[in-house]
Amino acid sequence: MNTDDVLGIFREAGALLEGHFILSSGLRSPVFLQKAFIFKNPVHTEMLCKALAKKVKAELNSDVDIIVAPAMGGIIPGYETARHMGVESLFVERENGEFALRRGFKLERGQKVLMVEDIVTTGLSSRECIAAINATGATVVGGACIFDRSGGEADIGVPLISLASHKFPAYDANDIPDDLRAIEAIKPGSRGLK
Repeated sequence: MNTDDVLGIFREAGALLEGHFILSSGLRSPVFLQKAFIFKNPVHTEMLCKALAKKVKAELNSDVDIIVAPAMGGIIPGYETARHMGVESLFVERENGEFALRRGFKLERGQKVLMVEDIVTTGLSSRECIAAINATGATVVGGACIFDRSGGEADIGVPLISLASHKFPAYDANDIPDDLRAIEAIKPGSRGLK
């Protein structure tokens, strides 16, 4: 499965949106990937995560003992990718503004962890998730995501395997093109919601 195939699934699901969007990173973009429209459909979710698991197995030069994903967006792809890799899946969630394992989840020292995300833009959530994993003594052997919208530019501190990669325009809020500025900005993501 390549980037065009993945974009086709997003289009089919009505998950490739155009307008003026405030991304979770705070950047502005004329394109938003509404992954919730993908993950509500088990067929689309399985297709993408099965392909991601296959790509990780082919490209990652390490075994994986367990998958850890950042809440909220990474929970479903983390679980579904883990299912196709035959390993367990945990997630970190914010506690006092920082990612942490909760709900009795534990990682063992030296356990080989694959961090799985839904979409990577700047890599901030991935880096925060990886820091929380590293704090346990487990070893992050790599990261994986359904879509890397940085086009390979995001640095998460470990190798990142993406099912699809395309650099969509993204702008600082103070440096928005006039055509985008003329459209009302909306924030469809979950970060910062009360």
